[in-house]
Amino acid sequence: MSADRPEIPRRALLAGFAASPIAAFGIGVFSRAARAEAQSAGLITPNVCMVMPEVTEGPYYLGEGLVRSDITEDREGVPMRLRMQVVTASCEPVPGARVDVWHCDAEGNYSGYARQGSDRRADTRGETFLRGTQMTGDDGVARFATIYPGWYRGRSTHIHYKVYLDDRSVLTSQIFFPDALSQVLFRTRPPYNARGESDTRNRNDRIAQRAGEGAYAAMREEPGGYDAALVVGIDAGI
Repeated sequence: MSADRPEIPRRALLAGFAASPIAAFGIGVFSRAARAEAQSAGLITPNVCMVMPEVTEGPYYLGEGLVRSDITEDREGVPMRLRMQVVTASCEPVPGARVDVWHCDAEGNYSGYARQGSDRRADTRGETFLRGTQMTGDDGVARFATIYPGWYRGRSTHIHYKVYLDDRSVLTSQIFFPDALSQVLFRTRPPYNARGESDTRNRNDRIAQRAGEGAYAAMREEPGGYDAALVVGIDAGI
């Protein structure tokens, strides 16, 4: 911990965040005191900070080592800045961790595979949109520029990620988003509104339920788009 950062009983801090019903929904509405306390602890959000549970990788990981912060390419959608802070179980930032992310576009398609989307008709083989890798800085944060994910049948809105330490995968999980925000965007914003609301909410998504409260991004509206932040706890001793 930095010498000029006040000592905070970190486990007590985490317990306080975990007990917050606001943090549990990940909607990004936190008290000023909670934000100040998180900032003092070096965290990018007061969202629940815990060792994240492992969930399915899914069928569309490529692991091509596309080291880039802007993963948007030609995909249309609501701009979103994604910040992921990798920390230990005691919430100390982990510098130099590799973070891979990948997600579907506004039409529910992943890049790099045939039989995409809810209708399984799109062929995106050879494409690399909405995939990328970044290393965490001294603050444990990896940053990406992307778009708000769309949806496909049977899943709530999500982003996949993997965290590596020294070429060793230590966590595979997913990030989830507030249903209320997703449905508003899907009803009103192009190109999402060409498809309308998704058929699955977080409460009906078994993977979202298994990932738990700490998997919900804290969202903040910005000019032209959104900021999504998540503190990702890992067991560095695995």
